[in-house]
Amino acid sequence: MDRVFIEGLEVDTVIGAYDWERDIRQCLRLDLVFAWDNRPAAAGDDLTLALDYATVSQRVQAFAAQARFELVETFAERLAELLMSEFDIPWLRLKVTKPGAVAAARGVGVEIERGCR
Repeated sequence: MDRVFIEGLEVDTVIGAYDWERDIRQCLRLDLVFAWDNRPAAAGDDLTLALDYATVSQRVQAFAAQARFELVETFAERLAELLMSEFDIPWLRLKVTKPGAVAAARGVGVEIERGCR
């Protein structure tokens, strides 16, 4: 199976368990990898048969804009479910990084894989 990826997509969302975090928007950095058969799109040079990463990116940003979760884990799970359902993606890997959450680290977060390759 081929893979389509989006690296370093930055989104603003309400995320965090502390009271002060519930009133602000914070940046999350997302790295996404999707299983996708690119052969049909490539055979006819047809965008309608491709996994359109611009459309996927816009959907991720819209999701983040509306999300209000305490846990990065919940954000990741819900986003994975949404993308797999809406875009008929059989497998994905999603890494969610919360920069600045731990002062001594460049970022912390979670990485999940869902579906079948």
